Amino acid sequence: MTSEKMQSVRLEKVTLNIGAGEGGDKLERAKTLLQRLTEHTPIITLARERNATWKLKKGDPIGVKVTVRGKPAAELLKKALTAVESKVKASSFDSGGNVAFGVREYIDFPGAKYDAALGMMGFDVCVTLAKAGRRVALRRIRRAHVPKKQRVSKSEAQAFMSSSFGAKVYEEGEEAA
Repeated sequence: MTSEKMQSVRLEKVTLNIGAGEGGDKLERAKTLLQRLTEHTPIITLARERNATWKLKKGDPIGVKVTVRGKPAAELLKKALTAVESKVKASSFDSGGNVAFGVREYIDFPGAKYDAALGMMGFDVCVTLAKAGRRVALRRIRRAHVPKKQRVSKSEAQAFMSSSFGAKVYEEGEEAA
């Protein structure tokens, strides 16, 4: 592979997440919503630790998420950016090439219609960007260190989102106009 191809940033996955906070009907509605938006089967996320304040035990179902990869992920990200008017805060980017933002109400999502049975709820969109060679650091067998130049920086992630998806990145104090 050429050096230019190795340094190019690519979309690895898009994860949609709804934290219901409890099991039952609210969790089932969240699961139905994610299934309608992505046409993928969501999984239930469980509490990792006990929290007496929120009356949670370890292992309690508290949310749902769905991960989308490939071309459907790019289409889903375009729709999610449309829902937030293609504006993303600079603070939404981390140093590892990830971007996260929230969609306040699912009816802002293109193609989604209000359903009284679901009620109103929003969701989080988490985008993972990567360069070639990232799998080497994540695999189980013969894991190896990936040099800093092969990791996606915050500025590279912002440039990729702007050029590939037309997202406008703005600072906290700026007007998101």
